[in-house]
Amino acid sequence: MCGIAGYLQFNGDAVSPVVLRRMGEAIAHRGPDGEGVFSDGPCGLVHRRLAIIDLSPAGHQPMATEDGRYVISYNGEVFNFQELRIELEALGWHFRSRTDSEVVLKAVVQWGTDALSRFNGQFAFAVWDRVARRLLLGRDRYGIKPVYVRRTGNALIFGSEIKAILRHPECRAEIDKEGLFEYLSFQNFFTERTLFKCVSILQAGSWMSVAENGETQTGCYWDFRFSEPDSASAASEAEYREELDRLLRQAVKRQLVADVELGTYLSGGMDSGTVTALAARELPYMRTFTCGFDLRSASGIELGMDEREKAEHMSYLYRTEHYQMVLKAGDMERVLPKLAWHLEEPRVGQSYPNFYVAQLASKFCKVVLSGDGGDELFAGYPWRYYRAVVNDDFEHYTDKYFQYWQRLLPADRIPHIFGPVWSEVSHVSTRDIFRGVFHEHAHHLTLPEDYINHSLYFEAKTFLHGLLTIEDKISMAHGLETRVPFLDNDLVDFACRVPVGLKLGNLGEVVRLDENEPGPKTAKYFQQTRDGKLLLRRVMERYVPADIADGVKKGFSAPDASWFRGDSIDYVRRRLMGRDACLFDYLDRAAIQSLIGDHLDGKENRRLLIWSLLSIEEWLRHLEAGAWTNP
Repeated sequence: MCGIAGYLQFNGDAVSPVVLRRMGEAIAHRGPDGEGVFSDGPCGLVHRRLAIIDLSPAGHQPMATEDGRYVISYNGEVFNFQELRIELEALGWHFRSRTDSEVVLKAVVQWGTDALSRFNGQFAFAVWDRVARRLLLGRDRYGIKPVYVRRTGNALIFGSEIKAILRHPECRAEIDKEGLFEYLSFQNFFTERTLFKCVSILQAGSWMSVAENGETQTGCYWDFRFSEPDSASAASEAEYREELDRLLRQAVKRQLVADVELGTYLSGGMDSGTVTALAARELPYMRTFTCGFDLRSASGIELGMDEREKAEHMSYLYRTEHYQMVLKAGDMERVLPKLAWHLEEPRVGQSYPNFYVAQLASKFCKVVLSGDGGDELFAGYPWRYYRAVVNDDFEHYTDKYFQYWQRLLPADRIPHIFGPVWSEVSHVSTRDIFRGVFHEHAHHLTLPEDYINHSLYFEAKTFLHGLLTIEDKISMAHGLETRVPFLDNDLVDFACRVPVGLKLGNLGEVVRLDENEPGPKTAKYFQQTRDGKLLLRRVMERYVPADIADGVKKGFSAPDASWFRGDSIDYVRRRLMGRDACLFDYLDRAAIQSLIGDHLDGKENRRLLIWSLLSIEEWLRHLEAGAWTNP
């Protein structure tokens, strides 16, 4: 894993080595093991190296082909690189290193953009063709590794992180008010927008090719395809179980390749537990890491949020060297300035516990495996999908699911809440943004299973992508590579074909409720339960304790609802109710403080909103101080 950056001038001027080095310095934390700069007239590439495979100087980047025509700056791991190398050698290619970087470079030269479909891994890269005078940017299928771009009148500027782009002299750090509106509608970005004006993210599973005159081509080479199997390809439940078991073991084994220390996150849940169990079978010595919470001031459902005991039990079973840390309310306050700088833009969830556990893991390892992706592929959130099961048509489905995913703000109060900037954002249709996620995925919707598959597609494209983007920033802040075995290509392709009936257990009953009882449904189907991921649970029983495989779904989250109205109440009031709060340049003070007051008084649970507002406030203070643009 590494950091990449660079730019291409459209006016023919030569790039500045000073600017390139400044861009590299902005992301030095991503690659403490080496740096490199390449320039060829109007194009310049930067690389910061975190050495994982082939630690020798042969892996130095930017890396060129033997004839010097093609040059790559690459971030990631392609786990099938050894198979691709054999294929390329048969075509006449020779290799000077053991790195996957060289394989990726020569695969792109050999197959062009078709090479991206062959890569099984997590990656982002830039390849400059010195003869054709074209720059190619590419990103992995799922968006595990980000690439941000900004196009000015004279240049295309790109980087693994936005802060690298903002070191370019043509770039100013400004807020995108439409981006703020999108984020506070969904606690995420569903489009390519960011919070920074004119800075966008290259979509997952896509590429961009730019000529030195600015002519640009883009393409999408892969997308999720959740669908029910036809009768010819359907299999028995036992056959699905055995194939899932095989693919899980294969995925974990593939992702253990490294020339450095490797560990796993172990949260106490079944996804990370299974990854750890399978990794421990392959490696004689494993380290595991977890984060717990001091619950002395927690209440209600949040009393069950500390899973250290389960993690410790699994560590005992798998004989790992286990490390853990315990967070208190004040830890959020301490880390938020640093976290906001590294994240650059808030996305889904409350990410500061992840930042702390990545910091812990980085003290012992350079690579860590996570359990991300299991929920999104195998239907781990049934209480969300069940809200839009029986529908008249796709538009009806869109209305129902859109209403649920407006996570933060009461819809009827949005014009008032955005009062200070409403004239600048009122033209934005968040429903159209929501609907736009589906592109051409609004066909053949007749059965409840079809709508469930659409919900799975939506969450993989948005919620999972947000989690992956955050995890990249959080881990790379500490020079740590996070790998995601559930997002192995073969495993994902299989998961997309698994029948909904093998993922969810209560679908039929929810359909009957929806048909016969309009209005509010029976509450038990719309809260966290043991339903969901049924096929995965049956396979995981082979590797994790039964109480974990059959446990109620829990997210990895701190007891912030309790802390915000308890230990951290003074902090919330200072940051979000003080006269110097920056966010009220964009949001109505009285409306926002009324919503916060509802939480502090115990009337509503608005922990996600408060976290988002704290993140935005910290982001605005960084923006005002020039934190991302100043060396």
